[in-house]
Parts: sequence; C-alpha cells; structure tokens
Amino acid sequence: MFPSRALSLFVISTLASSTLGGRVFTDPSQLTNTNYDFIVVGAGTAGNVIAARLAEARNQRILVIEAGRSNEGYDDYLIKAPFLGPAASPATSFDWNYTTVPQPAINNQLIPYPRGYVLGGSSSTNYMVYTRGAADDYDKFASLVGDSSYSWRRILPYAYKNEKHVPPNDGHDETGDYIPSLHGTNGPLLTSLPGFLTDIDDRVLATTRELRQEFPYNPDYNSGNPIGVSWMHSTIGGALRSSSATAYLWPAVNNRPNIDLLYNSQVTRLIRTGTSGGKPDFRRVEFARNSTARRFTATASKEIILSAGAVGTPQILLLSGIGDSAQLRSVGITPIVNLPEVGRNLVDHPLVPIQWNVNSTDTMDPFLRGGAEFQAGLTEWRTTSQGRLAANGVSNHMSFFRLPNNSPILRANGDPSAGGHAPHFELAFGNGFFTTSQQIPTSGAYFSIINVVVSPSSRGTITLASSDPFAHPIIDPKLLTTDFDLQTMVYSIKAAKRFAAANAWNGYITGQYSDAVNTTTDAGIVDYIRKWATTIKHPFCTARASRNPNEGVLDSTLSVKKAAGIRVVDASAFPLIPAGHPQAMIYIVAERAADVIKAAYRL
Repeated sequence: MFPSRALSLFVISTLASSTLGGRVFTDPSQLTNTNYDFIVVGAGTAGNVIAARLAEARNQRILVIEAGRSNEGYDDYLIKAPFLGPAASPATSFDWNYTTVPQPAINNQLIPYPRGYVLGGSSSTNYMVYTRGAADDYDKFASLVGDSSYSWRRILPYAYKNEKHVPPNDGHDETGDYIPSLHGTNGPLLTSLPGFLTDIDDRVLATTRELRQEFPYNPDYNSGNPIGVSWMHSTIGGALRSSSATAYLWPAVNNRPNIDLLYNSQVTRLIRTGTSGGKPDFRRVEFARNSTARRFTATASKEIILSAGAVGTPQILLLSGIGDSAQLRSVGITPIVNLPEVGRNLVDHPLVPIQWNVNSTDTMDPFLRGGAEFQAGLTEWRTTSQGRLAANGVSNHMSFFRLPNNSPILRANGDPSAGGHAPHFELAFGNGFFTTSQQIPTSGAYFSIINVVVSPSSRGTITLASSDPFAHPIIDPKLLTTDFDLQTMVYSIKAAKRFAAANAWNGYITGQYSDAVNTTTDAGIVDYIRKWATTIKHPFCTARASRNPNEGVLDSTLSVKKAAGIRVVDASAFPLIPAGHPQAMIYIVAERAADVIKAAYRL
C-alpha cells in the first residue's frame, strides 16, 4: 500500500542498473540487442541463480526473460512483509492463477494451483520455509541422474555458498536453537530463525520432552537428518523476505553490465535453428507481451536455460514441438523431438489443516482476519520494521517424521521415500487458524497443525489445452490418489491429535474446532481429508532427469535429450520431490548446475 515510495525506489534501481549495470526492459520492443551467449527463461528461484552466476563471466552476454511483473510496485508489501506470505497468492497480480482439473480423491474439487508470476517466481510468493531436506534426497537424486556431484556430501558446499544466516529480527538470543556450523555466512540468500516468539513455542518444546519417542527435538533439521521438531528457518533478512530476485537477480543486474532483464514478456516457444551433432538445435526464443501483441525473438549462441518451473517449463517444451508426438499432433503442433515424458510425473505435496479452539488472547487470529489490529501491525512494520508482520506468520517450529518401520502402510505399499532419514510426513504448528482451504472464523482463538505428505507416490500430468501459448495448460496433480498417500495423511492427522493431547496443552486447548469434530475414526478422518485437502504448492518432476537414455526428459547434465541447445534448471528437472519444503534444494541444485554450465564452456 505504499506504492509511491516503492515506485520511486524501483525507478532509482532501474536507472542505476541502466548506467552502472545491465539493462532493464518492460517491453520486447525496447530490446536493442537480440543476440546473447545465454538466454534464461524464467526469473524464478533457479533462473536467477543461473543468470547471476553466468554473469560473473564478464565476457558473456545474458538475457533473462520473465513473463510476470516486477517484485516492486503496486501491493509489493504482500511479498515483502514476511507475515503476509500466504496472502501473496493465489488471486493476486503476483500469481499465474492456475486452477487444476477436478481432483477425484478430494471430492472432485478444482483447486487453485499457485505459481509465482513475478521476478523471483515462487521464491517471492512462497511461505519462505528453508529446509534443505534429507541427505537421502540428494543421494537418490545423484543415483537417479547418474551424477555423484549431486550427492549430499559433494553438493553440501553449494548449500553454504547459497546461504547467509542472519540474526532474528527481534534480536532474541538464538543460542541452542540451531547449529551454526551447518549454515552459510557469506551467501546471497538471507535466512534466519523466527523473529517473533509466540505463546505456543514453549508448549511445542515441552511436548518434545513429554513425548520424545514419537516427537523428538531436533537441534537443526538442515543437518541432512530432518526427523523431529526444530526451530524453523525462513528466507527472511531483518523485516523483509529474501527471494531470488533480491538475493541474486537485482544485485547482478545492478552491478554487471553483461546481463539484461526483460519482464512482462512471456516466452511462447523455442525455435529450431538447425541441427547439431545429429540432433535438432534450439537456440532461438520467441516471446510477446500478450496474446495479441507482436512476437519477438532472441538467439543464444551457447544455450537456452529453461527455468520456467514445473508448470511453465513442460508447457514451453510442448509448445516447441518437444514431447509426446501423438499428444502434440492432437493440439495441432508439429512434433520435432519425441520425448513422451514431458509433462508427466507431476508430483506434489498434499496438505490438510486441522485446528483446535484455545483459551488465549495472544494468537495471530486478529491479524489473520484483517481489521484494526492488522492495520496497526502493518503500520508498525512500515515504521519500525518490528512486530508480527516482520516475522513468518506460518509457524515457529517445523517437524518431520517417518511412519513406524512396522507400519502396515509400508508393508502394503512399499516406501516411496528416498531413504531411512527422509520423512514421510510433516507437522507445522500455527499460533492461530491457519488454512489454505477453509473459511477463517470471524471470532475465537485457535491452534493449528498443518499436515503434509512429503514423500507422496501419486503422479499427475501437465498437458496442453491447445496450441495457444497464452492458454493455461491442463494441470492434474492427482492429489492423494494412491493408498500410500491417503493412509499416510490419515496417520499424520492422528499423530497431530496425539501431539495436541500432550499435557503441555492442558488448559490451553479447549476442544476440537467444529470442522474436525468427526475425526475420531479413520473413516471420519478420510471424509475430513477429502473435504479440506489441497496443495502446499510444491510441483516437481515434469521434465525429470534420468540416467536411463530411454527414460525421462533430461540427461545427467540437465540438458534435453535428443535435442541440442536446451538445458532445464528448475523443479521440473528433479527426478524426485524433496521430502520437505523445496526452495532450499532448488537453490542448491541451481548453484551446482551453474558450475556445470560454466565448466561446459570453460567460463
């Protein structure tokens, strides 16, 4: 809501970049050069890492193309004030505003499918949770793609390279709340522990002592073993969100003259430019402001890096004639490269909230409802950079757990996780009524536990609705369609109820919220899940890499198989979904991929 101040800062930044660094364009017609060494499609979590690192080679020219808006300007407080992360999407100008097809496992609901439509991509609109995931995730990644450099031991230096841990915004003593030696201190991305303590924090920690066998305390979930309850790390520096735009893109654009940025322009396809090594060569990008605007092109002499995300990257590949040939012909696109798995293997983390009524006058509920308390908090954040809005509003503690080794769920379905330290489900604890699917009550005080299946086995698809690049693709994540996913969610909710039944919550929790009063049986829990489940917004694997030459879309270098000139670096390239919040692993893999690209061209 302070557009004049934000706009003036943006103008100053843009002018500075025009004279001291790269150039910033908001319309394709403004481009004065259309020939580059590298073109990065998508200024999101991974794309900005790639662009910034490639720009370190000062003799290389880089163009970054982003479909969405600037991260500065109108309503930018929604993506700057950490507490407001959940309000950044969907149904805002920062979001693509996708919707899924009906999901049969959740009562055929069409659910919003948020993806960032802004510089920084989803790192500008996510909930800022920073979890590296399990060491097993990286080791399995390395095995599946056939490249040991992505194993936990070998890729860990890139985690330190990415991160700069900073003190919490409220300045409280964080001694003992994390393990400093596990965190970077000089990276571009700012991370921190919670900057506003709440009245449930001591109760959460007391529960880890009371029920330590089931809910142990973990001093730092970023160690490679995330099992247990830890203080949550967020991509927050001071009172502001830290995104790939603020950490990587703008510093590069403002300080390096060899990087150009074009936003408000959507890539419509990649154009074949010839043949290289017997493969179709794609080194030209077509883009336009909108469906009725003139289309422009730019050419990369070395390669195009697709970083448009798990929805955008497969859509662009398909529009370019790269995908399942029969499917492409069905929408009027001439096939060039037959890669049937483009857009397949979509995997996402399903989320189900559950709440309790509490006896408290210090929950976040007044802020969640808006009104006078929220406005006062917004004023405090603007004027002093303090208060609730300066901290992550989702949770102060995050926890990850595995099903018991003798679980009938595992016996019946196998184990889709990456290994013995990779969790099956997540519990996050909210000091208020936290949900992405229910109506927030207009009165009362609440405690929430968010349940997430983090090693799901359900697989969905991204397909084209038509050959129109400006038509949204058909998104079908097939949430909770396997018995493993559904039964693991049932187990998670029962675990959440055991957590809330600990003595630490006596006198605080006064009863189950009305939506969940029938969750006393497995059948009642299943009904509850089918009514309130949604996505936590973590799509992956739609252009997955594979060491098998006859499977997947990418090879071990993340280059598109059967084609030349295209590499993919984003969540779509992953051969598995991380068992945790994904942005940290995306940053880390992107840092490694940037070095792979540099080495390929001896930069």
